[in-house]
Amino acid sequence: MRKGLLFIVSAPSGTGKTTLVERLVQTVPGLVMSRSYTSRPSRSEEVDGVNYHFINEDRFTEMVNENRFLEWETIFGFRYGTSVADTEQYRLKGLDVVLVIDVQGARNVIANYADTIGIFVIPPSFDILEERLRGRSGSSLSEDELQQRLKMAKTEVSLLDSYRYVVINDNVEKCVDQLRSIVVAERSRITGTKSEIAQIIGSFDIGN
Repeated sequence: MRKGLLFIVSAPSGTGKTTLVERLVQTVPGLVMSRSYTSRPSRSEEVDGVNYHFINEDRFTEMVNENRFLEWETIFGFRYGTSVADTEQYRLKGLDVVLVIDVQGARNVIANYADTIGIFVIPPSFDILEERLRGRSGSSLSEDELQQRLKMAKTEVSLLDSYRYVVINDNVEKCVDQLRSIVVAERSRITGTKSEIAQIIGSFDIGN
């Protein structure tokens, strides 16, 4: 059994990356979305273990000290981290894993896992991103918080060259189709299937 691939999807806040990946994993067999751990309190519509694994600050600190995170970052005052054990458990079962994480977290993962496939999702324009953030359903962002997210978005977009792919989210279905095509293409690369290919070649008994 091949070890699963590791994908990262990053995007500025308000681009819809989580929604895109949730739809993606529903349409691609053998692909799972890793749920991050966070010290942020859950919102009324969020479910523990579905949206995030919600833990308190003390437990998060324990996990950091025990090196349980593949990466972790503090974002807008709360900490978010990706579990090493959860990620490796999926991959060892042959499942491909998608991490939905910010740019800094992605750079940390890529530095330690050279075969990571990075995908950056960009909004059609800065103005549209601002419009989405202001119109987000149930948004309780203050003006200062909104401006912080917009400022961070500029920094994140300036770093998209470190990703293997860039996808524009101007239409959800179109964007999901593009993400699906990337997953299928990466699964077909010889670097991702070399063990399976070696077995097939061996069955030809070449040279005899």
